[in-house]
Amino acid sequence: MCLGVPGKVVRIDENPLGMTMGKVSFGGISKDVCLAYVPAVKVGDYVIVHVGFAISIVDEEEAKSVFEYLKQIGDLGDLDKLQPS
Repeated sequence: MCLGVPGKVVRIDENPLGMTMGKVSFGGISKDVCLAYVPAVKVGDYVIVHVGFAISIVDEEEAKSVFEYLKQIGDLGDLDKLQPS
């Protein structure tokens, strides 16, 4: 099953090809993520990330709710025991 994981945008960068990229924190683990599909995103926003692409912006409560659901079903993989920060 493919799932999106919530994370907090901590940095936004334009790469040399003009595609918006950024650093997203998943409860302390930061990953580089493509932000091209969410052009209105700002630092501090929460996004749902699927295979390295932010696919939607969500509020903090929704991000925490999704994270808790993933934790309950045991589908966090490397992100186990973390919370959005």
